[in-house]
Amino acid sequence: MGKAAGFLEYNRKEPGYRPRDERLRDHKAVEFEPSEKEIYQQAARCMDCGIPFCHGYGCPVSNVIPEFNDLVYRNHWQEALDILLSTNNFPEFTGRLCPAPCETACVTGIHTDPVTIRQIELAIIEKGFENGLIHPNPPLKYCNEKIAVIGSGPAGLAAADTLNKAGFRVALFDKAENPGGLLQYGIPDFKLEKHIVARRINLMKKEGVMFETGIHVGTDISLRYLTRHFNAICLACGARKPRDLQIPGRNLAGIFFAMDFLVQQNKINSGEIINPFEAISAKDKSVIVIGGGDTGSDCVGTALRQGAKNVCQLEILPKPSLKRPGQTPWPMWPQIFRESHAHKEGGERRWSVTTTSFIGKNRMVKKLLCAEVEWVTESENDPPVPKEKPGTGFELSADLVILAMGFEGPGNNKLIENFGLALDKRGNVKSDQNQMTSVEGVFVAGDMTTAQSLIVRAITSGRRAAKEVVSFLNKKRKQI
Repeated sequence: MGKAAGFLEYNRKEPGYRPRDERLRDHKAVEFEPSEKEIYQQAARCMDCGIPFCHGYGCPVSNVIPEFNDLVYRNHWQEALDILLSTNNFPEFTGRLCPAPCETACVTGIHTDPVTIRQIELAIIEKGFENGLIHPNPPLKYCNEKIAVIGSGPAGLAAADTLNKAGFRVALFDKAENPGGLLQYGIPDFKLEKHIVARRINLMKKEGVMFETGIHVGTDISLRYLTRHFNAICLACGARKPRDLQIPGRNLAGIFFAMDFLVQQNKINSGEIINPFEAISAKDKSVIVIGGGDTGSDCVGTALRQGAKNVCQLEILPKPSLKRPGQTPWPMWPQIFRESHAHKEGGERRWSVTTTSFIGKNRMVKKLLCAEVEWVTESENDPPVPKEKPGTGFELSADLVILAMGFEGPGNNKLIENFGLALDKRGNVKSDQNQMTSVEGVFVAGDMTTAQSLIVRAITSGRRAAKEVVSFLNKKRKQI
């Protein structure tokens, strides 16, 4: 695939970012788009490895990576696009947001740097839009059945798009003003500008998907309405219950969940009106972000753009090593030290830190009491747990605290209660091998059933749920 020994001729090249001072003045995309010549060279690095672990092991949607790399190198963009879209509904999202487990499974990466697969994927889809290779392609004929998809995040969009392409009429409901779910409201513009989301939504509308926004299913419309008007229902409402930190001082003002902070900034960027009394601003404040993952990084970048005086991100886990550790050998996803663009823009990161209490003044948070921890395995069969190191306590000043510690499942969702859906032991919606819930004809996709995960996995789950819905309806049709 690609150019023979191209991985020896060309080095891996990252696209890079706009200058730090420039990007901190706006919320626009931070990453450069590589030139066509650079994409050709990067595609040329794909070696004829025989067994493509990038495709079979690394990629959750099973992108046919070596083939589209080869086609890009040979300047066959239409064929590359066809192959890419055969497995991935939204490469413009994954090409910008996916952490690229395909690259950590790349065979080239065993002895040198892996192929820049994510950038090639993004180049293919953007070339398709730029050159008019992507246009509305509605089904030639629709079946009689109608399907409701609840939730317009990546899983819901993938389910709706796949079902529509299969010839089923789809109504996609979302309580937000604009569709897109996490893509629209949770991901900062500097990672995914919202005109990219709108472009895909508009394409899906032209292809026949009906978007019903501003409708809270379970409140504005009833369960009875859904079951009377639709032949199947797919729930894709996400994992919306944030993990809290119940320690002394938690009731102080100035402590917010990450999604409240990020969603509000995205609404401001999109021109949506927010209540000024509920505004969350980091301007001229000392900001502490608790949680070291991608969401925490997004909060760091957002706080810096809002004009924070200083930002510190705390992580309870130890600092990862710079090289792939033995516990995660190739082709597994390695637990290594990573820096996002936000970390390079400013702020401090501290590892192996636990917060023990919040201290306030006039009911406003002003300090955090913290301590260092070590991870201890108490017995051979138990996972390691954090233990506070005696005598390591310290204080941090804080005018604003952002909790970015992940999510605990769908939370209090009226649909779960109204349908009487069974839950698993972790509080997620339980489903069988066909992604059907405990109620016949009601399916589930994405984080609502899998718990918090990657956008690419949500797309995979939505695609699979759609196929199971089609199979279910086809069987019912034969029984009539």
